[in-house]
Amino acid sequence: MQTPSAPASRKPHPWQFFRAGGFDQVKLQTGADLMNLDQLDQKLWVALACPTTGIEFDSKTAALIDSDGDGRIRAQELICAIHWAGSMLKDADDLVKGRDGAALSAINDAVPEGRQILGSARVILRQLGKAEAAVITVADAAAATKSFANTVFNGDGVIIPESADDTAVQQVVREAIAAVGSVMDRSGKPGIDAVKLEEFFGELTRFDAWVSASESEATKILPAGPATAAAAAAMQAVKAKIDDYFGRCRLAAFEGRLSSLLNRTEEEYKVLLTKDLTVSAQEVAGFPVSRIVPGQPLSLIDGLNPAHATAMATFRSVAVLPLLGERESLTEEDWQTLQNRLAPHAAWLGTKAGVRVETLGIARVREILRGPAKTAIAALIARDRELEAEASGVALVEKLVRFHRDLIVLATNFVNFRDLYDGGSPAIFQAGVLYLDQRSCNLCITVVDPAKHAVMASLAGAYLAYVDCVRKATGQKLTVVAIFSQGDDENLMVGRNGVFYDRKGLDYDATITKIVANPISLRQAFWQPYKRFVRWVEEQIAKRAAEADAAASQKLTAAATAVVTQGVAPAAAPAANAPQKVDVGTVAALGVAFGAIGGFFTAVATLGKDLWSEGAFTMIGAILGLMVLISGPSLVMTYIKLRKRNLGPILDANGWAVNAKARINVPFGTRLTAIAELPPGSTRDLVDPFEETRRPWKLYVTLVVVALLGWQWWADKLDAHLPKQLRHSYRYPEKDAGAKADPAKPETNSVPKAASAP
Repeated sequence: MQTPSAPASRKPHPWQFFRAGGFDQVKLQTGADLMNLDQLDQKLWVALACPTTGIEFDSKTAALIDSDGDGRIRAQELICAIHWAGSMLKDADDLVKGRDGAALSAINDAVPEGRQILGSARVILRQLGKAEAAVITVADAAAATKSFANTVFNGDGVIIPESADDTAVQQVVREAIAAVGSVMDRSGKPGIDAVKLEEFFGELTRFDAWVSASESEATKILPAGPATAAAAAAMQAVKAKIDDYFGRCRLAAFEGRLSSLLNRTEEEYKVLLTKDLTVSAQEVAGFPVSRIVPGQPLSLIDGLNPAHATAMATFRSVAVLPLLGERESLTEEDWQTLQNRLAPHAAWLGTKAGVRVETLGIARVREILRGPAKTAIAALIARDRELEAEASGVALVEKLVRFHRDLIVLATNFVNFRDLYDGGSPAIFQAGVLYLDQRSCNLCITVVDPAKHAVMASLAGAYLAYVDCVRKATGQKLTVVAIFSQGDDENLMVGRNGVFYDRKGLDYDATITKIVANPISLRQAFWQPYKRFVRWVEEQIAKRAAEADAAASQKLTAAATAVVTQGVAPAAAPAANAPQKVDVGTVAALGVAFGAIGGFFTAVATLGKDLWSEGAFTMIGAILGLMVLISGPSLVMTYIKLRKRNLGPILDANGWAVNAKARINVPFGTRLTAIAELPPGSTRDLVDPFEETRRPWKLYVTLVVVALLGWQWWADKLDAHLPKQLRHSYRYPEKDAGAKADPAKPETNSVPKAASAP
């Protein structure tokens, strides 16, 4: 479908845009905005296609917009729906309001289709007992559509068995449905239309003509009369084995030495004799039908292969007896004669027609063809067609009121993503809210195939959790993908349980089944290096403890085994624990290890002393610099990734065609995922009777920092960074005036040479 272009005579529409998600989105505030969407460059649309299922949008309205019925709504289909609905209303601004219920006075009766809709709407309201109503709702139109569809004549040109009063005609309709298939009536019941009627009677006519051909040349086509079909089937069942028999006989007559081989070797029979043979002896089905003797006819009674004895008996009684007469054997000439007599019947079978009505039998076929059923059914179809205009009017009324209510909802989740970004109504692709790990995930999207979805969705750069949701009381199941955009992933893992609430408020047991890991927040990124270090230390401690435990267990087991197997007395057992010489290599390794550890702490102490001598601010700056050095790379990488989070791949994996970079930046992500917080005005009792005993390290750190700053202030090392009134030298000037001379400094302790001369 080509992109629509506005006529040259139309004045360009003045558009207004708002910015959300890092890109410009068009505002849809008036009916003129909607009616001029064909002028808006589709590069500025947020989406160009969306599925009709898996979204929180009325499925029947979606089906009406999806004009080609392919399960996807495209931009051009939305434009066409808006143009049609706008032309059926006097004021297109009614579409922007999105109200359930179209006023009769708002329907445009200046156009023929509008007059038809208005007339049908009044009829519907009158039939519903609302003749005085000024507004028709979706429920009113849907009720009328359902009521009209459930009648036997509803204007769709499809006749169901109940449409006929005559039971004989009803039976023919059922037989037609069984033979050539059905067309679904508006009522949802199977029926037939004019096309199916002609198809059914065409099959009847062809089958009748085919059977009549056999009747006109009965002696040729049916040499055994009604039993000819059975005779042909019986002959066909043994034809391959009889042809094989006479072929082997001719070969044996040509070379007598081959007779033993043509009858199979003795070794082949010996293999069979080792098995338990059944009466039918299917193990010898591949052997000749009878023993091969040159020039000997095929016996129809004696010496037959057990695997084919039953089929040969049927062949003799059903085919040989009626066509060749009574006989106990069959010569090759008889065999050829039998095939020639049945050849016309085989050729006739090859021209079979009307197969789909064969099960009715020729008698019933001719009864239907000669009866009045076709004329009666055609009249019923014509009667149904007379109500087509009324049915069309009812359908158009429902279409208009649905578009009146729903088009703006789709437009604000298709042309722009207003519902997603304004924090009001959820977007149509938001399936509900997941509560898990003291967080609520508001961006949850229905998924059909998580494995297939994750291939594309992983490109979004967001932390995704695929969750299976089940309501055990009713058996309802669905799978959603939840986006975690705040907090950390420390407590998120496959198998964790939560609760999911759908858009109707129904709750489901939710279990994480798959995770696509990506950064969640800057807070997580800052602490991640330290957590990794702590985790590494814990792993190393656990590893060493496990190794020590295993070694101790091994020694204990070895000692116990020695006591049992060697008969060592318990008193002698302590001898196994006698001191042993320490390995020199072990001592050297320990020395190197302790030396490295000591050197590290010495370097740290020296650095701390140097920084201390430079002042508290230098020390604090050094600590902050170290933290930046450790956490900085993680923060930078996470910040870059968080800026690239994009909703597009997640929706594209669900069948959407997202046309914009709908980024999930940090501020927007904090709204999509909420972390547990105490309500405003709450009070909290901080006494936890089960809290683990721990030192108030925060208080200790605060006291140490305050003491350091006080000492630095007293030593005049903060004066350069403080206002004059807060300097130590200003508040305590006597400290410098009355200070004792420093004996270590010669300039304050020495006497001038001139003054000390004798």
